[in-house]
Amino acid sequence: MGVHSVKAVFFDLDNTLVDTAAAGRRAIEEVLPLASRPLQVINALQSKHHYGEGEARLICDKVQAKLLKECHDPAKMCITDLRISHWEEAIQETTGGEANRHLAAECYFLWKTTRLQHLTLAEDTRDMLTELRKGLRLLLLTNGDKQTQREKIEACACQPYFDAIVVGGEQKEEKPAPSIFHYCCDLLGVQPEECVMVGDSLDTDIQGGLNAGLKATVWLNKAMTTPVDISPVPHYIISSVLDLPEVLQKMEHNINSKLGTDHTAGSNE
Repeated sequence: MGVHSVKAVFFDLDNTLVDTAAAGRRAIEEVLPLASRPLQVINALQSKHHYGEGEARLICDKVQAKLLKECHDPAKMCITDLRISHWEEAIQETTGGEANRHLAAECYFLWKTTRLQHLTLAEDTRDMLTELRKGLRLLLLTNGDKQTQREKIEACACQPYFDAIVVGGEQKEEKPAPSIFHYCCDLLGVQPEECVMVGDSLDTDIQGGLNAGLKATVWLNKAMTTPVDISPVPHYIISSVLDLPEVLQKMEHNINSKLGTDHTAGSNE
């Protein structure tokens, strides 16, 4: 394989470009204080059903845990029904008694609305994407339910910064399957060996980029410490997505150095 310059960068969305986890936690924290306000959802947990503040908080903690372990199969259940079920189960596990689907739905929709309000593309990230796009093609590649991901994309208003947006839930296969990466390459008119994948998940972003034969994978590891045994092994590790331009510059320098070496060797021959 010859030496190829980077022509395109694929970005993951959740917890890479936007801090989805933090938005979800903030939504939970903001749902709880609403208990003291009339006609709000968590008020139902306290006033309508006589749950104490501790019980209301435990319910929210249980929901957060269920979200972290969530495994969604769109062929079996839509994401809305699944997440309403999270609330329904959490309420029943905490309080006992009969399931309350109506209350669970109220809680879910308030949480969802609040989370979307907190999903933002930071100004410094927008500036970085704007600069990168002057010389590269940019693509957003996110796994997940198509409705949920499209709502997030709209909420953080990131569409103008990308040449294309691909949602796994709209494709036959999601990351880490090579097919979705090759589909992205076709969309941009580039080859896999001309592309870089940036994401926070070793299992989907990094493994997927490796599976598809991309030029490089960049793992966003926000933790200050790096595990000793990383698997799969990314080409580069950054602690902030804002460190990406430096990595790309380093890659371009290495490419130019290799081209110079090859040219010199060819002349000597």
